[in-house]
Parts: sequence; structure tokens; C-alpha cells
Amino acid sequence: MKSTDRGILSEHDLKKTSNKFVYGIMVFFILVMVVTMLYPILMTMFNGLKSNAEVNSFPPHFFPQEWHFSNLKDALNYIDLLMFLRNTLYIFVGNMVVTLIVLGLASFSISRMNVPYRKVFYFFFLMTLFIPATSYMIPNFVNLKELGLLNQYAAFWLPAGANTFYFLLLKNFFDGIHPEIFEAARIDGASEPRSFFSIAVPLSIPIFATLAIFIFSTAWNDWFWPSLVMHTEDKYTLATAIYKYVIAVKALNTNIKFAILFLVSLPPILVFLVFQKFIMRGVSLSAVKG
Repeated sequence: MKSTDRGILSEHDLKKTSNKFVYGIMVFFILVMVVTMLYPILMTMFNGLKSNAEVNSFPPHFFPQEWHFSNLKDALNYIDLLMFLRNTLYIFVGNMVVTLIVLGLASFSISRMNVPYRKVFYFFFLMTLFIPATSYMIPNFVNLKELGLLNQYAAFWLPAGANTFYFLLLKNFFDGIHPEIFEAARIDGASEPRSFFSIAVPLSIPIFATLAIFIFSTAWNDWFWPSLVMHTEDKYTLATAIYKYVIAVKALNTNIKFAILFLVSLPPILVFLVFQKFIMRGVSLSAVKG
């Protein structure tokens, strides 16, 4: 017998007029949300394919009257997007490695090892979530300057090992792994580092994939911190370059600006569409109390 998934309302519920009305309201608001989210993306894309005169015309047109696909080529030739993309990926990969090693070992220790005062450490990390990020931005900058790490990728990699949200996310995941697995490994003579790398890491691929998406999104969207610590053009991230050479430049044609912004917005959209399962899982895990 073929089974079907039951939704919020069954077929019997939908036969009632009141339920149909409520269901219609729900669908209406969902459609409003979809239109609200898609409109900026589509408007950016269509404006990037218009002529500059048409973009600045009034009243505006949603669809281009003439399609100028050459704008995309001009956008690629305006700035070295590949170089800035490479810098962004360097930061992402470094942040990912530091997060998995430093925060992975720290969260595994608090979750699965008899660390003295581990509850105190856990609540200390929890309390740091209430500290505004702007309050320690200047101290971080001063520390990096004294260490001689300005204009270096290490200025991003080192702070990545102190992300409380990622720490709690990993700890909550490790708490859900059956402790009998680690006890059996200890009986067989496995050390704690080996238990982490041989057991915890393979079982934690879903949460690591979720963290990779979050870290990628942060590295892709952040422009303020890179603009503070990176001082030469060859070290700029993509977001910083877009702000300095596209958004803040008034002489650049508006349609080329939209074309560049559309090209830059494609990778995170594709990442979300491909890995949305892990993103939703990460959101649900972050809501679990450790």
C-alpha cells in the first residue's frame, strides 16, 4: 500500500470552508514572501541587462526593452573579479580549517571528556554571545596590528577559532552522538585525539557541511572587517572590492553596476540551492539547547 505524507491539513480538513479560508491566507502570505525575496534578485538581473539610459528612465520598466548581454562581459572586464574571488576563497578555506580543528577539539572536549569545570567553561562561552561584536572589534584590530598580521590572511583565520556560535553548534551535535561509541573506542585503546578524528569527525560530516555554508556566507558578505585589515588591492575580498570600486564609484554606468552585482550574487544563491538541506539542519540544531 502506497503511503503519502500528511500535511498540516488533511483532505478532510480542506473540505471545511473555514479551513479553506485559513489555508488560502497562508498560501497568500507565502506568495508575498516569495515575491518579496525574488523581486530584488530579478530586478538586479534585468537592470544589468538594460541600457544605461533605460535603467535611468522614468517610469521604470521591469523587463528590458532591449537585452544587452554584453553588459555581463563589460562587468567581468571592469574589475578583476577572479582575483578578488580567490582572496575570498583563501579566507573561507582558512577559516574553515581553523574552525574545524580549534573549535572542533574544544567542543569535543567539553562534550565528551571529563574536563575540570567544563560546565563553567560552557556557560562562559554561552555568556559571550551577549557581548556585542562592535565592542571587541577595536581590541582585535589593535592586537592584530601589534602582532604584525595586518594585510595578512591570518587576520581572519585567528579570530575564526573564537566563534562562540560555531562552538555551541558543534557541542550540541557531539552531545547527540551515543557515548557508547566512544566508550568502546577507549576500551580498544583509542586515545581521545584518535576518537575525535576517527569517530567524531566522520559522524559529524553533516554539521561540518552546515558550518562550511555559514562560514562561506560570512566570508562572502563581510566587507567592513576586510576593509579595515587589508590595505592593498591584491588582498581585497570580493565584497570589499565591490564596495570600493562599484558601489562608491559614481562615474560607473548604473547598468554595469547592476550587472556586476548580479554576477556576484549568483554563487551564494547556487550554494544555498544545492546545500539548503544542511542549512535547514543547521538552523534546527542551533535552536537546540545544549
